Amino acid sequence: MLPLLDFLHSIIPATQQWGYVWQVLLVLLIVTVLVVAYVSVLALFLVWLERKVAGHVQNRYGPMEVGWHGTLQTIADGIKLLSKEDIIPGGADPILFTLAPCIILGSAMAVYAALPFSETLLIADMNVALLWILAFGSLTVIGILMAGWSSNNKWSLFGGMRSAAQMVSYEIPAGMALMVPLMMVGSLSLKDIGQFQAGGNWLIFQSPFNFIAFFVYYIAALAETNRTPFDLPEAESELVAGYFTEYTGIRFSFFMLSEYSNMFVVSALAAIVFLGGWNGPFFSGAFWLIVKALFLVFLMMLIRWTFPRFRVDQLMSFCWKFLLPLTLFLFMGNALWVLLFMT
Repeated sequence: MLPLLDFLHSIIPATQQWGYVWQVLLVLLIVTVLVVAYVSVLALFLVWLERKVAGHVQNRYGPMEVGWHGTLQTIADGIKLLSKEDIIPGGADPILFTLAPCIILGSAMAVYAALPFSETLLIADMNVALLWILAFGSLTVIGILMAGWSSNNKWSLFGGMRSAAQMVSYEIPAGMALMVPLMMVGSLSLKDIGQFQAGGNWLIFQSPFNFIAFFVYYIAALAETNRTPFDLPEAESELVAGYFTEYTGIRFSFFMLSEYSNMFVVSALAAIVFLGGWNGPFFSGAFWLIVKALFLVFLMMLIRWTFPRFRVDQLMSFCWKFLLPLTLFLFMGNALWVLLFMT
């Protein structure tokens, strides 16, 4: 089966007058609708799941009233957000204030162009898929900075500046941790990485350095997605709601959609690079990748409702004084491992 883009190009005809222009636009429209639909349904489920996890961790039930065990509660909340008044603060920059959530959500959805759910279920087969995901994931910090600065709110500005320092810092150990097992594969294509691990050949078990690199990446991913104990940019007890304090209605929901989408993406990336991707014990397919990614998302939720957050100085020291030297050691150690045992 062809990647989705190539498949759609093959079944949608192109007229001689317009060439392939309208064909490309139609294909892009279909892909965009599919991604938006997937991210929306995913966010609905993950918001409900997190509220139930938080409830059970705190010895309560969580949402129970709307639908069976509150399954329709997130839909009701979404309708409420859509019906709320869209407010822009008087001293805010209206253009940047409006663009910020669009940039954040757009960058969160763009990564799905390179994320394979299985060997055949993918939008585009890129030979630099990992770089694509890391690059678009980095754009989120620009939107957060824009949101914080344009809101004309000191708490929002503090949240935006914290995010710039935190996300830019933790991108380095996260990227380095991903490079540790990739030297065994020799490719930045996520499809190649998944195929390399067929037959239970999971990269996390190929060397002790890969095993440690998985946990380093997962910790850095928590900071990248602004999850507790690294949620300093939106620390409710200190900054009200951080960089999105002044946002209401549908724009506020954009931040929530992007957060839960990013949680799934970083978890799916960990599953592909370290945990065999879509390869399972009895068959291979998207089911296994989604199960592995959702399990890692579930762990993120447990961590959020279990541990307190770091201080800002502890957060930055942990990155630069511990995680970064550790990833450099893992990178060099795994290079030596590959040289001695795999050549």
